[in-house]
Amino acid sequence: MFAINVILTVKDSSQVEKVGQLLSEAARLSRNEPGCQLFEVCHSQNDPNIYMLIERWETKESWEVHKTAEAFTTIYQPQVLPLVERTPHFCDIL
Repeated sequence: MFAINVILTVKDSSQVEKVGQLLSEAARLSRNEPGCQLFEVCHSQNDPNIYMLIERWETKESWEVHKTAEAFTTIYQPQVLPLVERTPHFCDIL
């Protein structure tokens, strides 16, 4: 299993709702991709500008393929990334 958790901090608080909507749609599409075991979008209760992506993929290769799929290429990369600061965390599951 390949695990990645991503912390996204929205740069402009007026864009928080828009980012949430975009991430929800990207997650919906990602869940249908081959190799996706889990794809969750969490919105912080402590800081409304922070979203967390919790992703589990069968393999690192299936995650790499995800980066060529519709959710990544039409929503996440062109629409979400310009609005956020991104901190990825590749993880070992204990």
